[in-house]
Amino acid sequence: MARFEAFMTPAEPAAGVASGQPSAAEIEAERRGWYELTSLVHSLEPEEIVEPGYYTDPDWSIKDLVAHVGTWLAEAGVQLLRIAAGTYVQHDIDVDARNAELRAAMGDQPWSVIHSQAEASRSRMLQAWYALPERTPEAAWWVAKAGPEHYGEHVDRLREWVAALKARR
Repeated sequence: MARFEAFMTPAEPAAGVASGQPSAAEIEAERRGWYELTSLVHSLEPEEIVEPGYYTDPDWSIKDLVAHVGTWLAEAGVQLLRIAAGTYVQHDIDVDARNAELRAAMGDQPWSVIHSQAEASRSRMLQAWYALPERTPEAAWWVAKAGPEHYGEHVDRLREWVAALKARR
């Protein structure tokens, strides 16, 4: 696990945050969720990360999960930038269709790309979130969709699958 310690060191949550946006509690919830998710992923061996079984129908590996989370973080970052620029247009999202599009876009990428994309997308989303001049319902929705609520949607199954993979060692 020592090889991943750099990924698990929390960043200073208040750095670069616009006055009053977001709250320390919101920042901490996102940070805790991310580090729980990534610590589980980083506890696996490389061959376990790409083994199907996290989900079935369609088959997902941990690599697919990280690609999924990373692409939603990227999408949220774009939408937060639009909110900040005043160009955001609220729209309905077919989440299942968008998930399929994002999965297809990342499907053949190697783990190194998937992992880097997720880390970079999270950093960019946080920068955009911290820079927002005010809280808006739209920004809150995007952060929740990509961040702490989204992590929470996956962490229980991730714990189960990680435990199953480790039990086979």
